[in-house]
Amino acid sequence: MNFKKLLNSSIAALIGIVIFVGRSVLLPFEKIVRFSAKIKLKPKRFPKLKFKFPKIKSPIRKLRLNSNLKPISKKIRKFYKKLIPHVLKIAVFAVEAVKKLQPQFTNLVKELKKGKKSKIVRKVRKTLKGSRYAPFVLGIIFSLLFIYTPFRVYIWYRELPRPELLSQVNHKSTRILDRQGHLLYEIYVDKNYDPVSLDKIPQHVIQATLAIEDRGFYSHIGVDFRAMLRAAWNNLFNGGLQGGSTITQQLVKNVLLDPERTISRKTKEIVVALMAEQAYTKDEILEMYLNNISYGGTAWGIQSASQKFFGKNVEDLNLAEAAFLAGLPSSPSSFSPFTGNVRASKQRQTQVLEQMVELGYASRADVDLALAETLNFSPQTEYIRAPHFVNFIRDQLEHEYGTRLVNLGGLTITTTLDLDLQNKVQDIVTSEVVNNSYLNFSNGAALVLDSRNGEVLSYVGSTDFFSDTIDGEVDIITAFRQPGSSIKPLTYALALENGFTPATVIEDEKITFSFPGSAPYTPVNYDGRYHGKVTLRQALANSYNIPAVKVANTLGPDKIVEFGKKLGFQRWEVDGSYGISITLGGKEIRLLDLANLYATFARSGEYKKVEPILSIKDANGYEIYNAESEGRGLISKGVSYLISNILSDNNARSAAFGPNSTLVIPGHQVAVKTGTTDSKRDNWTFGYTPSFTVGTWVGNNDNTPMNPILSSGLSGASPIWNKIMLVLLEGKPNEPFEAPSNVFVKVDPECDNRSEVFVKGSAPAHLCDPSDDNKKDDNDD
Repeated sequence: MNFKKLLNSSIAALIGIVIFVGRSVLLPFEKIVRFSAKIKLKPKRFPKLKFKFPKIKSPIRKLRLNSNLKPISKKIRKFYKKLIPHVLKIAVFAVEAVKKLQPQFTNLVKELKKGKKSKIVRKVRKTLKGSRYAPFVLGIIFSLLFIYTPFRVYIWYRELPRPELLSQVNHKSTRILDRQGHLLYEIYVDKNYDPVSLDKIPQHVIQATLAIEDRGFYSHIGVDFRAMLRAAWNNLFNGGLQGGSTITQQLVKNVLLDPERTISRKTKEIVVALMAEQAYTKDEILEMYLNNISYGGTAWGIQSASQKFFGKNVEDLNLAEAAFLAGLPSSPSSFSPFTGNVRASKQRQTQVLEQMVELGYASRADVDLALAETLNFSPQTEYIRAPHFVNFIRDQLEHEYGTRLVNLGGLTITTTLDLDLQNKVQDIVTSEVVNNSYLNFSNGAALVLDSRNGEVLSYVGSTDFFSDTIDGEVDIITAFRQPGSSIKPLTYALALENGFTPATVIEDEKITFSFPGSAPYTPVNYDGRYHGKVTLRQALANSYNIPAVKVANTLGPDKIVEFGKKLGFQRWEVDGSYGISITLGGKEIRLLDLANLYATFARSGEYKKVEPILSIKDANGYEIYNAESEGRGLISKGVSYLISNILSDNNARSAAFGPNSTLVIPGHQVAVKTGTTDSKRDNWTFGYTPSFTVGTWVGNNDNTPMNPILSSGLSGASPIWNKIMLVLLEGKPNEPFEAPSNVFVKVDPECDNRSEVFVKGSAPAHLCDPSDDNKKDDNDD
């Protein structure tokens, strides 16, 4: 044991007790010290305690004003070196005293006498017998239990926010800036904050809220402990996600407490909720809740939400609209139609209405009519730059810091976005979509990352955020869509990590896979042809489907899913539900996550989370967040280089794409991969250099198929990608991918000087092409 650490901890504990309680708690300790002094004066009275106390004199008495402190400081150090064993002996004595408490624990002794006289019982009785020091120890215990602990509880109670503050709302605007300080959006809630009295809110609006948020509101005391236990049980054993918080608790949490998710904060929430129930009537609490809860964005309170979503006052809301709004507060970003999740929004509205039927708040006939009604939402006309990016930032911040702090806390958020680049990328996406309308796609998206640190430089979620025609509010960058062949590098990277090489030969031939419980599966290439024996390099560069499926079958789909999940792919779970077609885009993914995969290749296999924020300052100017670029090496440097080398090999992909395609950036080595789903509903292009990663998409938000000409991957997304990459690389020197020390180029003279790149230890004996046409004849001179 480190005795110095023990001593420091003991001293710290004593100082804390002195500060919070005072001298009364130290009385037992003083008795112990005085008793140790008696031992020192008359050690013969205590034969079992053979302590030798050092003779020490305090040097502090010799200290004089303006004197030289160096010699004194040396003496002080010597003094404490001698003091340590003295203090430790006192501590040892205290431990011995703790073991002897029999006279004060008569009840315990009686119980022991009644019990079976085993060895343990006899040992305990022997230890407790004849204790003469128990009063001192009892003094310590009494002081801690009845003085220190109540005082600490009192201090904790004094620090709780007063429930009277619930009626005092203080709103400060939060500003979101680009990396150069240009204003993207200002969250200024006061201009949209319009409280209304409870008697002006229709009964069906109140009932919808109570049905989904707190059905026992008028019967509990501010906390529904049964609901909390039920939610905890469901979350722990059934994998659900229930809150269990009452309306009173939610009001307290959102108005008075920090968003931290700790037991301490939850305890404060419960206590203040109980206090609030004593300070206000139920109707007053409900009114404050409906006026202060967030319904998403700048919609604080039911009146503001009614105006924002439907352009009407709260008293004019019908049942369908009331049910929709009541379902928003638990997760505004998830259930808002403006964030693209229309299905989740409808499911939430249905859930609210079904609860109302169950509780008798609405009839089945009225609910059926409400469910059949089409909601007409008001257009969103707020001043905002890079709107999809701003919403993305807000969702992240609200998840981390809570809605109230983000919207009312007066924060200054400096993001990674480059507004000048953002405007250029937006123009490119919009013009390309308009100019290629004959390809039957109406929307496009693009994301630009700094490959080195994952910072978001440009974020275009659609061609027009405010367009109702294309559902422009939907953010394609965070939407889950099938990636087509753009996911193949994930499979091939895993294969290269598990014994494959760029020279591994794969037969591109007709094949049918049969699995129990599934229909036979026969993959086909985009061109409808078979290419015979091809190398892994050729298969990936030309995006042949059959070799990719064969490799996926060899690896196993579960390993591919596990690899993707490790690399940040959301909703990828190893549950055995995916087949080998996952390597062709059979599992949906976000553009954001897939772009970050390519950025990981650009960083030599170092995975970093996408970083949209540089710094956050609170209302007083103190920095509460600063971006730190931390990464993990999830893909080996050698494999990352091989992927980059293959994807930037224009000669290797010429068979499928030609030598002068839009995948070529003259004068620059750029790795690039396209992808198109079989249904022609999604078309992608991802490419990167060591400095920039660009991901682009075109399609239709309603999943209408595009023109079949997009099957080559060279139309649609790739021209957008090409133009963005040209803007990024204009005037910049070529930046080739740097090979790590364990990668080398092998040239095989036996195969007409064929060459290939390998990680050391993985190269085969010969590199002859699959058909052996280039292999030298052994009889040639």
